[in-house]
Amino acid sequence: MSSTLIGVGVGPGDPELVTVKGVNALRAAEVVVVPVMDTGERGRAEATVLHYVPAEKVVRVVFALNERTDRARREAAWDAAGERVAGLLRAHGSVAFATIGDPNVYSTFTYLAQTVGALVPGTVVETVPGITAMQDLAARSGAVLTEGTEPLTLVPVTAGSAVLRDALRGPGTVVAYKFGRQAAEVAEALRETGRLGDAVWGSALGLPEESVRPAGELDGAPLPYLSTLIAPARREGGRGGKL
Repeated sequence: MSSTLIGVGVGPGDPELVTVKGVNALRAAEVVVVPVMDTGERGRAEATVLHYVPAEKVVRVVFALNERTDRARREAAWDAAGERVAGLLRAHGSVAFATIGDPNVYSTFTYLAQTVGALVPGTVVETVPGITAMQDLAARSGAVLTEGTEPLTLVPVTAGSAVLRDALRGPGTVVAYKFGRQAAEVAEALRETGRLGDAVWGSALGLPEESVRPAGELDGAPLPYLSTLIAPARREGGRGGKL
């Protein structure tokens, strides 16, 4: 019989934001894999999972999540992680991989699934969607992501601030992920494009150290890596104006 690898989105950090289907998938799997950095500290995915499954069912697998410069080291870590999960699949019928946010949105899971699929042919890959950071930040800040026919653009600032500037010059709402280390450049891009006034940023959503603030308060100091920004669309015409 084929083994099943299921990517489960566990949300941005608040354990109450895991879906019922996600909890059921975690509990049904024989093993739940959580990604950790080589420094060994507990990540958000692991902390969330431990609210729903016993620790003895959780397997910590090291990924080079924080490696940005040494490509060889990053790829070696990926290969080792893939081999570890492949071994678990050979020994167990079902393995869940817990990822923050959604497994199909900038997730470690997509790379893992490709690697494991090559190592264990016939593996069935499934995903359970999770609540994203932009949805959680919108709820906590009162920012409206989209109205009517407005587009929504999601930009990882790790791609460079120029990509963010291009998005901010366009229509609709712009969401920026992973911008903490480039907070000063992001603030400048918002000012240049006239999008600073209504923008909001947040980090550690749903956790004790949560911060949700107006983007106008950005002072150029670095923020947590996983900070999220919402720059709402320019809206005129009153209620229903975009319908």
